[in-house]
Amino acid sequence: MRPTMDAQRINQFLTHFFQETGCEVLQLNDSLQVQLTVEMDKKIMNRPFYWQYVEATNSEPNPARLHLTTSMQGQGEIIHFGSPRLQQLRQVTGELGAYVQMYEQTGGVAQNFLTPWLAVNYKVSYCCDCTKEMLYSFGLNLMTGYVKQNFHELLMQKDLQMTKPQNSFCVQHIIAPTRGLQRLQRTMEEIILQDNHAWADEAIMKWQRELRVLNYFYGDMEDKPEVYQIEQQALQERYNAKIKMDAVSGGLFYLESVESDY
Repeated sequence: MRPTMDAQRINQFLTHFFQETGCEVLQLNDSLQVQLTVEMDKKIMNRPFYWQYVEATNSEPNPARLHLTTSMQGQGEIIHFGSPRLQQLRQVTGELGAYVQMYEQTGGVAQNFLTPWLAVNYKVSYCCDCTKEMLYSFGLNLMTGYVKQNFHELLMQKDLQMTKPQNSFCVQHIIAPTRGLQRLQRTMEEIILQDNHAWADEAIMKWQRELRVLNYFYGDMEDKPEVYQIEQQALQERYNAKIKMDAVSGGLFYLESVESDY
């Protein structure tokens, strides 16, 4: 039976997704057999306790194997538009698009060593009646724990590619990337904590001033109308100070020596 156009599109997406993420894919008509990598298993199979056990006991990892089909009569997990698995993979596609793994191209003949760095770019927003947005870029040396600010500017000066140079050896990280991410998040939170937050106090003062004006107009009414509650809620939403911190992009970068990385 010839697959429909929707099934063809889904098959193409699935094949491209798993091949691009390094998984082994065997295509059989309207079905796919996929051997997941360790990273992809951790991301989509929801087996945190299994992977905690593997890492704690230093056991041989056994990533899952998927059997996917776009045929309602096929065997395996049925994938169609709107299915949970397809929605999950589309979400992962968006997440992976913001994160990369790249290598510095050294160009030398002799073998050299590349050090792993975790890079994260944050957007911090101070929100009230006015919004102020700031961008921060950090790099964390996964060997030493050293944190370098304005890391994106350093990366822009380097020749980075998706493939590892043949004459380079990538040093295995000591600090796990997940631990590094937690450390960078704490660094970002500390910077926010030490910042001047007079803007929040000013927002509260504006809120109180406009609330007094609102109460002046409706103060004599024992049973205040619905519009009073609506305007009161609008003032709260406008002047209630909030801080948002988002990791907008980042990745793992293998670099030659960086100033002050030791």
